Amino acid sequence: MSADGPQTSASRTGEAHRPAIRLANYVGGEWRGAAGVEAIADVDPATGETVAMVPLSGAAEVDAAVAAARAAQPGWREVPPQRRARAVLALREELLRRRRELTALVSADMGKTLADADGEVGRGLESVESAAAIPHLLKGENLEGVAAGVDVESVRQPVGVVAAITPFNFPAMIPLWFLPYAIACGNTFVLKPSEADPRPSALILEAVDAVGEIPPGVVNLLHGAHDAVNGLLDHPGVDAISFVGQARTARMVAERAVAAGKRVQALGGAKNSLVLMPDADLEQVTAAIMGSAFGAAGQRCLAGSVCVVVGDEERRERVRQALAGAAAELRLGAGDGAATDVCPMVSAAARERVATAIGRAEEDGAELLLDGRGDGGPAGTMLAPTIAVAVDHESELAREELFGPLLALVEVADLDAAIEFVNGSRYGNAGAIFTRSGAAVRQYRYEVEAGMLGVNVGVPAPVAWFPFSGWNDSMDGDLHANGADAVRFYTRQKVMTTRW
Repeated sequence: MSADGPQTSASRTGEAHRPAIRLANYVGGEWRGAAGVEAIADVDPATGETVAMVPLSGAAEVDAAVAAARAAQPGWREVPPQRRARAVLALREELLRRRRELTALVSADMGKTLADADGEVGRGLESVESAAAIPHLLKGENLEGVAAGVDVESVRQPVGVVAAITPFNFPAMIPLWFLPYAIACGNTFVLKPSEADPRPSALILEAVDAVGEIPPGVVNLLHGAHDAVNGLLDHPGVDAISFVGQARTARMVAERAVAAGKRVQALGGAKNSLVLMPDADLEQVTAAIMGSAFGAAGQRCLAGSVCVVVGDEERRERVRQALAGAAAELRLGAGDGAATDVCPMVSAAARERVATAIGRAEEDGAELLLDGRGDGGPAGTMLAPTIAVAVDHESELAREELFGPLLALVEVADLDAAIEFVNGSRYGNAGAIFTRSGAAVRQYRYEVEAGMLGVNVGVPAPVAWFPFSGWNDSMDGDLHANGADAVRFYTRQKVMTTRW
């Protein structure tokens, strides 16, 4: 790392105050300061301390990053797939060496607990490992003798320059969903991380910089916000866009990218329902629901933000008491606190948005079983677990992604009604059922309209060898992140018919 590098070490509660550093872009194998552009504060969500200044890159910086990627792509494409796989494995080893540092930085910058952050980094490493199988994943097909002396074969070739626009809630894992597959397929890469917590991405690029097998320009980092996003969407040198964010933004990204002639995968929002059947062991299920609803302060696209309780009034009351009682015991605090169960939200604005939504739900007739509003903490980011019964099953509380430690209870009579409610959502990211009944599971998995399902699993996150396969408004595009879908997205198929 050069003297102008990102200096990404974590600053946490109890450490001596250190001046906020200005982050640098990484372009063409060099750390470059974005001189002359405005910068915004990257704030530690637990303390409110400004730990970095994030440059808001504009057209000039976008042009430089894309030009570096474009110049490097022909040479990188010529590198044999097995050597690209070794480069990805070398990156894995470097990330593994820095795992504790990356984990601490995810916790410091985004706010999540160290255990949660370490799990995120581990999932990111799985994607790197999966991409290392690229010599096998890139193999084509052939068919001899389709006519007299005629053979047909198909091959996969890289798309070109890929830009990834990633969100705040998984600042290490989601960049690693995209980067290793893109470069393993022979593409070059420009990463634009969230401006709310970009330091984990900077550390990933430090690891890239340390890997000699990855030439300059193959992977580039661009800090910024709206101008950087718009620049990448419109830039003629970008061939494909990978995006994760809110549903309406995903739709905008998809439309803009397609209009500009780019390939796009845009993963959007979610409102995931956990169906709790009458035969489920309530004691065992409660822990899974707590982790799903309140882990990372509910700031996950796989969070179980609705619990659909199936049963009579007695069962509903038991569920209410069990969930509210367990949630009240969860401890709110800084992500690096050993006793913390629920971390801060990423910003004071995010906390205020969810707290305001709780107020609207209460005004609309929702019954609050547990109200986590109160002291926002030193940074105004703390929001304790909140549980509300959604009397109106079509209310904002029941239907819209609110992205915080807020669990809605929807009470229904039977599994048919539960599935009808689940399928009434405009989203289709994930869901789960808790039951001992094979018949209930079979009906649920057959009829539910969502791409990732769990059976007695609170967070049905697929391992990296399978696609992250949201449906409906949770996904714009046909090919998902991770697994074989990633290879298909980052390559174009070419079919040749030959006669000798």
